[in-house]
This record gives sequence, C-alpha cells and structure tokens, in this order.
Amino acid sequence: MTRTIVASATREVVIGFDQPFCVIGERINPTGRKKLAAEMIEGNFDTVIKDALEQVAAGATMLDVNAGVTSVNPNETEPALLVQTLEIVQGLVDVPLSIDSSVTAAIEAALKVAKGRPLVNSVTGEEDKLEAILPLCKKYDVPVVAISNDETGISMDPDVRFAVAKKIVERAMDHGIKPEDIVVDPLVMPIGALGDAGRQVFALLYRLRNELKVNTTCGLSNISFGLPHRHGINAGFIPMVIGAGMTSAIMNPCRPQEMEAVRAANVLNGTDANCGNWIMTYRDYKPAEGGPAATSAAPLAAGGRRGGRAARAGAGAATE
Repeated sequence: MTRTIVASATREVVIGFDQPFCVIGERINPTGRKKLAAEMIEGNFDTVIKDALEQVAAGATMLDVNAGVTSVNPNETEPALLVQTLEIVQGLVDVPLSIDSSVTAAIEAALKVAKGRPLVNSVTGEEDKLEAILPLCKKYDVPVVAISNDETGISMDPDVRFAVAKKIVERAMDHGIKPEDIVVDPLVMPIGALGDAGRQVFALLYRLRNELKVNTTCGLSNISFGLPHRHGINAGFIPMVIGAGMTSAIMNPCRPQEMEAVRAANVLNGTDANCGNWIMTYRDYKPAEGGPAATSAAPLAAGGRRGGRAARAGAGAATE
C-alpha cells in the first residue's frame, strides 16, 4: 500500500489510501488576498499567525505555506519572505508543512530551514521544472506534488494529463525518488465551465491509484469556481473524490460544512477507527436555529492548496 510520509519536528503524518483524508490548509497564501499580501510585504505576520492557528484548530492535517506576494523579481524577493513565513508557522504549530512556490530558489531556501519532512509544492512536467525541482527533492529527501501539466499547458484530455503524471513519476524514479514520494495533482477543472470535470477527475484518480499507485491531491475549491454557494459544491465533491481514491486536498478547513464531509467520508471509508474522530468532534453537536450548525472543529486524527496553484490551474482559490 502506497504511503507518503510527511513530518514536522514532532509529528509524523501518513498520506495513503488506508489513512484518514489529509486536509492541507490553504489559507497562508497571499494570492487573491490583497490585505494579506500587503501585510506580508510590510513584514506584518498577524494574519499568517491567525490563519495558522485557526486552520489547525479547525482540523487541518498539514498547512500549505506560500509567500508569492509579487511577480516583480520573485527570484530576489520570495526566498527570504518564504523562509521567514515558514519559520514563523513551524514555530506556532506542530503539523507538517507544504512548501508552496513556483520559484526554485525559494523552495531551496525553505528546505534548508524546514524541520521534519515537508511536502514540496510543486513540480510540473516541464523540462526545466523537472531538472530544477527533482534534484532538490532527492537531496533533501522530501516528497513532492506533481502537477499534471507541461510545456503545452493544461490539457482538457484526461488521458494527456495522466501521461504527464506518468512522465513525472518516471523522471522522479530516474533521480532515485520513489513513487510513494510523488503526490499527483490531476488538476481539477471548474465544473461550471467544463460539465464533465467531475467525471474526468474520478476516472483519473482510478488510473493514478491502480496504474501508477501514487497518492493524490488537488486544489479542492477549483471545482466550484464561478458558481454560487461554492461550499455546497465543495462539500458534495469531497466524499466523491475520496471514494474515487484521492488521499489529500489543499482546501479551507475553516468551512464546517466541508470538514463535516471529510469526517463523514473517513467514517464511511473505514479510515476513522470505531468512528472515534467523528464521535469526539460531534458528540455535543446541536443544530443551529435556521440551518446547519457551524460547530467548532476538533483536529482530524493524525495519519501516523492557493494562490500559486490556483494560478497554475487557471481557477480560483478561496479569497478573503
């Protein structure tokens, strides 16, 4: 059974088909969040601290950390800012982190100070990215998110996206990186623009699990981009992708409706032993007047995406 190991200084998490769904908190990302971007540029990390603590309290298994505040000279500005942000976050929480950047120098700088075994987010099938990122992953012995696009862009043909994923896995093996350290993002398209986007992902997940035998992730909110009441779509999508074989997602854990769907899927998928986490979280559940309760969320049982991503996938992550 494929198991991807990530870790903080004190906690190990396993991403796998027989593990609770891994929720990677997306909020520490300035893309689409002008207030957060302005704060980070000024050296103000109040919102970063708030988002880190709230996401872990809400049940995030991991946190994604992105510092892409500007497209102007990112090779010069992003490495130091990402390192500073990462060090603040890992000093606050004990969950593993995902280092999220499209700037190779920023990823390498962050890997030098990261504690435990972070996840690198990400590499694509583009030749320059493969040759820049994969050696770093091998050097620091860390897993990586593989996004299923290459120099030709994002294909609307799921077979092409599978072929790109296979190419990345094979190239990683050439660098001595095992398939269990590749977490494939099959790229979730907005269902409002592409009517079979859901069916595409379900079919891709089946192949990724059974043919490549790799773990998977996605920018979950991409599926609902452009639609009203996005959280309803997201909450319906979660148990379907988990049932199809997805093992993690970059999402907002502070949305009770979506976290409830994750926890219910874990129960029904048999990865919440004796329904323990469900009972712990909802033992005192009381419906709110006029609608579903926004219950406080207890952390998911440990198993042991989003600005850059949204931009790369052509869809939108949650904004302020």
